[in-house]
Amino acid sequence: MARSAPPPMSDDALRGLLLRHGCRLPLHAVRTFFLGVIASPGSAVSPIGAAEALFGGELPVFDSEKDANALIGGLIVGLWNRLSEHQDRSKPFRLTRVDVPATHEGLARIALIRREEIVSFREGLFGGNESLDLPERAHQALGVLSQMRAMIEGTREVAERTANSAESDDAKALLQQFRELTRIAEHEMHEAVLACIRARRQTRPAMH
Repeated sequence: MARSAPPPMSDDALRGLLLRHGCRLPLHAVRTFFLGVIASPGSAVSPIGAAEALFGGELPVFDSEKDANALIGGLIVGLWNRLSEHQDRSKPFRLTRVDVPATHEGLARIALIRREEIVSFREGLFGGNESLDLPERAHQALGVLSQMRAMIEGTREVAERTANSAESDDAKALLQQFRELTRIAEHEMHEAVLACIRARRQTRPAMH
C-alpha cells in the first residue's frame, strides 16, 4: 500500500523552525526572497542554495535527520514549490496578510513587514549582483517597489515615534492606504517575476 504524503507544514510551524535554527529572515521575508531567487536571471541558484543563503551560506547543524528533514521539507518541498507556481500569470502572488490593530503601533508593524518583503525580494532577484540586465517590465516594477519602500520606511519611522501618543483616525486611514499599497506591491513583484521568466525562456538555447 502506497504511503500517503505528509500534510503540508503550516506557516506557524515553519516560522517556529526558522526561528529555532537562527534564520536571518522572518518567514514573510523568506517568501519574497525565494520568489526573487526563482525569477532571477542572474544565476541558476538551486533551492538548497537559496535555503543555505538564509543561514549565512550553509545550513545549520541539525540535532537529527528528522530535524533536518523537517526544515528542508518545509522550505523546499513546501514553500519553494508553492512559490514556483507564481511563474504562471493565472496564479498571482500574494504578500503575507497580517492582522494589526488600527493604531500607530499596528501601522509601524505592518510598515516594517512590507519593507522587509520588498527588500528581500530585491535581494533574492539580484543574488549578490550589483546590477542585472533585467527586462524592461521588471526594471519598471523594481522602480515602483523602490519608491514604495522609501515611502513605507518614512511611514514606519513616523508611526514608531507616535506609537505612544493618543490614537486618532490618521492611523486607521493610513492602514487603509496600506491595503492598496499591498495590492500594488504584490502586483509589481508578480509582473517582475513573469517578465524575468519570459525573458529567460526566450534566451534559453534550443535543444537539438
